[in-house]
Amino acid sequence: MRVTILGAGAWGTALAISLSAHHRVTLWARSGVQIETMRSARCNQRYLPDIALPAALVLTANIEQALADADLAIIAVPTAALRATLQQLLAATPRRAGLGVVWVCKGFEAGTSMLPHQVVAEVLPAAMRSGVLSGPSFAQEVARDLPTALTLASADDEFARTTAQALHHSRLRIYASNDVVGVEVGGAVKNVMAIAAGISDGLGLGHNARAALLTRGLAEITRLGLRLGGCAETLGGLSGAGDLILTCTGDLSRNRQVGLLLAQQHDLAEILHRLGHVAEGVYTVREVHQLALRLDVAMPICEAVYRILYEHVPASEMVAALLSRVPGVEFDQ
Repeated sequence: MRVTILGAGAWGTALAISLSAHHRVTLWARSGVQIETMRSARCNQRYLPDIALPAALVLTANIEQALADADLAIIAVPTAALRATLQQLLAATPRRAGLGVVWVCKGFEAGTSMLPHQVVAEVLPAAMRSGVLSGPSFAQEVARDLPTALTLASADDEFARTTAQALHHSRLRIYASNDVVGVEVGGAVKNVMAIAAGISDGLGLGHNARAALLTRGLAEITRLGLRLGGCAETLGGLSGAGDLILTCTGDLSRNRQVGLLLAQQHDLAEILHRLGHVAEGVYTVREVHQLALRLDVAMPICEAVYRILYEHVPASEMVAALLSRVPGVEFDQ
């Protein structure tokens, strides 16, 4: 298969490395300078330092060239750049038939609170087959060829199955699904929970507290996912519970790092500057906050993270507020 990956950040580069042994892969970035630097060094020193790029991997900053003969385009940009990248893809392939599109971003579009598939539906022709690839995956581990399992979801069952089978290999297990909403909600909201988990760990609240937070966090994710039309089974699977566990406990999680630094009373702008990468949970929580209010979905952990980030309430104060909530029946609250 001829695969073009749009976006040369950590995740796009990791997928390019992982898939290059099995497919003809082209990696595109907007910046010609970035492409030339990667071509010269044969690594992406900014996002995945010291991991060599395969010799067969093609690098380009020309999107028309990147997509010229592609069978599948994988969009690996932050959610904020999804719409613009889709528009570039469409402009570069106005007469292409048969090009499949898969996105790997996790979040809601700022301002509209749209999930990625809703943005895709607004931009791409309805006839273009598409889906989302998500699940518990740190880019660094995928690039190092460590075992990873993901879910590829599409409203088109055949596209989900055939694309999952094509991308699947011994170190990258990919399962098919038709629950696009469930996969996207799980991938988006777990980043907010990872910030909360980082705050909990940073305040030294212990393993018991973190286990409770993950479990109650999954309940919040499930409530929102079901309200938006997702399936409970999906939210308890790889792209829901699996991604939640990884992101809330793994030291490579950028969102968890945000929480750890917030607990140390660092300023958010300083934290984001120090990270040097996008931490999607910081932006996702604003949209989740609005959705929860509009849909009347109880999401107290997400509300606490929102207030810490955007109303500047001290983390310790929000923890105390959460702990003081009156407990009810477990699966009603």
